[in-house]
Amino acid sequence: MALARLNAFAPETRFDHANRNGDPILDARHVAVTFKVEHGQVEAVKDISFQLYQGETIAIVGESGSGKSVTARTVMGLLTKRARVSADATITFNGQNILKFSPKARRALRGNRISMIFQEPMSSLNPLYTIGSQIVEAIRVHSRISRTEAEARALELLRQVQIPEPEARLKQYPHQLSGGQRQRVMIAMALSNDPDVLIADEPTTALDVTVQAQILNLIRDLQQARGMAVVLITHDLTIVRKFSDYVYVMQHGEMREHNTTQAIFADPRHPYTQKLLASEPQGRARPLPNGASPLLIARGVRVSFMMQHGGFFKPDMRELVAVDSLGLTLCRHETLGIVGESGSGKTTFGQSLLRLNEPAAAEILFDGERVDGRTRKQMQPLRARMQIVFQDPFASLNPRMTIGQIIEEGLIVNGIGKTRAERLDRVQDALEAAGMPGNILSRFPHEFSGGQRQRIAIARAVALDPEFILLDEPTSALDLSVQAQIIELLRKLQDERGLSYLFISHDLKVVRALCHRVIVMQHGRIVDEGPVADVLSNPKTEYTQRLVKAAFEIA
Repeated sequence: MALARLNAFAPETRFDHANRNGDPILDARHVAVTFKVEHGQVEAVKDISFQLYQGETIAIVGESGSGKSVTARTVMGLLTKRARVSADATITFNGQNILKFSPKARRALRGNRISMIFQEPMSSLNPLYTIGSQIVEAIRVHSRISRTEAEARALELLRQVQIPEPEARLKQYPHQLSGGQRQRVMIAMALSNDPDVLIADEPTTALDVTVQAQILNLIRDLQQARGMAVVLITHDLTIVRKFSDYVYVMQHGEMREHNTTQAIFADPRHPYTQKLLASEPQGRARPLPNGASPLLIARGVRVSFMMQHGGFFKPDMRELVAVDSLGLTLCRHETLGIVGESGSGKTTFGQSLLRLNEPAAAEILFDGERVDGRTRKQMQPLRARMQIVFQDPFASLNPRMTIGQIIEEGLIVNGIGKTRAERLDRVQDALEAAGMPGNILSRFPHEFSGGQRQRIAIARAVALDPEFILLDEPTSALDLSVQAQIIELLRKLQDERGLSYLFISHDLKVVRALCHRVIVMQHGRIVDEGPVADVLSNPKTEYTQRLVKAAFEIA
């Protein structure tokens, strides 16, 4: 018999099935998924079963790579050609086994009756089309309504998910929105056809703490109004506790335990579940060495963009000031946090310091040298010393290159390593330092989970042995237990190599554990700053108070 059928903590049928009226709207039994890889097969999901009833929310939790997203994609029919679903698997939706549906029937179901919010919005949104046209397409594929009606519906959906200036956003492209705003667009598209089942794969990963609760409350309100059932895939246990009715815990593709939310949190029975519930970012930043000298100084940094309002024939161009004359000082060995809501200018500010975007005005000194005004060629000698880990690892890792090629590329460009063997040694050391095995050099980014890709991105930065790393939401895709490992890794690297970090995040728990000082941003301005303990325990502004309350009191 298969493992899942022998596990007393995770039987085939839910513990509360006797208290339920009617049949589940979604009933998955004995689902196993394997992927063909270069040297054999990978068992991503191993004989799992779960049930979802109308109008409820179930949560599927577990570490990165546990099989959560593969399970969701199996339900949606979005697995790659290299995937194989076990012959005895069944996924019943409204009494029909959808695994037996034709491709045409699955397409009609997908995005209409069963919809999904994906973890990485930049890889899900088409960069060649405006936000408005993509939402309109999602509506008109399944509904016979005019384009004008669909555009009105799209505008209303953007308002529901609380995107600022929704009229202007309809005409913009995905790259013009922040990570959190793109995630909200994905939520609007998923809800566009009033689905019966909504699969939310890390729906609030890219969102700041104040918007997380708003989005989840929005989904819950829609669920209650329409009787929608929700599958919530997340690593945030505070969200699970507040918003789910039943919890499934996965590890290494297996179902370790499941039970009602109340029972799981009150009395976790499996050791892995106990470990998950005990995981939360711990500790505080170690004190700075005496007399730590400044490494990065910025003054008067201003970044603005021109945004189009109005129609095509009467465009009204307005200036959007994303970063409004800001400054900071970052010392050697220091970690400086930047927090704020989506669209507050955190990432734009950080990238301008590395000259990845062109500020309208700035004075930026790195190790005593002016870097503002330098050409791209003049910046090249500094690139190995100034590295970045981007928010969305899938968008920043070349899908056509292997992991070994991706990490080695930076070494080649910067002339690090005399021979290929020497470079590969550095690549493997960097991967192992980031918590990944060194034997994955021939694999491609799409073969890894979101959290694993994030660790690969960290390894790519560390391989160049930099002095300064801009970390843009580096733990946003990671589950709680791995977050703690990454925090310890960053601390270890900082101690061993004297690294300085600029840490951009919406997760104030991680900021509290890792950062020495913190800057709070809103609408392109700094509204609060100081030592982490002071700002988080005694916030000066109402905005900072709201951020702190949302971060630490969501449960």
